[in-house]
Amino acid sequence: MSIKDSLAQVLHDHSITENLNAFLLPYSGHRIVAIMGGHALSRTDKMYRQVAVLSRSLTTMGYLMLSGGGPGAMEATHLGAWMAGRPDEEMDEALQILSAAPLFNDKGWLETAFEVMERFPSPKYDSLGIPTWHYGHELATPFATYIAKYFANSIREEGLLALAKGGIIYSPGSAGTMQEIFQDLAQNHYVSYEMSSPMIFLDKRYWTEERPVYPLLKDMSDSGKLNNILLTVTDTNEEAIEYIRTFTRTREQGQEGV
Repeated sequence: MSIKDSLAQVLHDHSITENLNAFLLPYSGHRIVAIMGGHALSRTDKMYRQVAVLSRSLTTMGYLMLSGGGPGAMEATHLGAWMAGRPDEEMDEALQILSAAPLFNDKGWLETAFEVMERFPSPKYDSLGIPTWHYGHELATPFATYIAKYFANSIREEGLLALAKGGIIYSPGSAGTMQEIFQDLAQNHYVSYEMSSPMIFLDKRYWTEERPVYPLLKDMSDSGKLNNILLTVTDTNEEAIEYIRTFTRTREQGQEGV
């Protein structure tokens, strides 16, 4: 890459950050929540629907939903925000349309998303996707009403995790999700961005047996090897929402948190 190309990418990412900060000015930090998870999650998987419904609920409660802006669990986050204020029947209709192209590399993945957007236009709420050209094979989800796309994935990841001061929900994922977990963990441990925020693991079996990250972090936190860590693991949207809302109430009441 030439120095001109490198400088152009740096200037681009700087302008994205400047405009992103301006966009977020009206939002309280603890009202910004992110959902992380695998890009390979099928639109027909029950976890996809669960993430979409969870995001829809949090959006209607006044939270701005963030994700990495790609397919899979990320797309489900923005689908949920897009459908906020609409009933289950319409959510199911949207999922039925999307099921014609379950994976991001299936023919019709974008077309079916646009079909849902035409069927259910004019969303009442915004959401923010923060994707990257680092994963050039992944398309950005059109369900995000705002998109801040970076060249430098390291800057994008650090910023995405830092912005979600209201908490981060981790649905099942692989390498990228694991990276985000431990990067978020370090931010919370060192209180790098003014406060520590909740880390919520969605799917007990996955996070305690298949990829036993939660028991490791819980043990390290309980033994004092990690500080300022707010952790929980759950199978239900209701418990995830209550954990986030409790944290929000604590912050809004002016208490110290952690």
